[in-house]
Amino acid sequence: MRLILYSKLGCHLCEGLQEKLEQIQGLDFDLEVRDITSRPDWFQAYEYEVPVLCRNASGSEEKLPRPSPRATVRQLEQMLQKYLGNNDSQ
Repeated sequence: MRLILYSKLGCHLCEGLQEKLEQIQGLDFDLEVRDITSRPDWFQAYEYEVPVLCRNASGSEEKLPRPSPRATVRQLEQMLQKYLGNNDSQ
């Protein structure tokens, strides 16, 4: 499973979420970080929403609910388990 994090440089919420995602060890996923300032379409779509977390399943992106900036790594992992399910075989 691939997670996509839309973010931008200097966004403390984006940096915090990325750090927490990188600490999760109980789920198997690849994290791709996309800087919205690198493409006009991403910037237009997410300028006021970053960080935006999506999952990429079967070639299509699905936007996930925004986790609280106060969520712990464990809470974030539990939230992602609902959306990623058992992906040991992926």
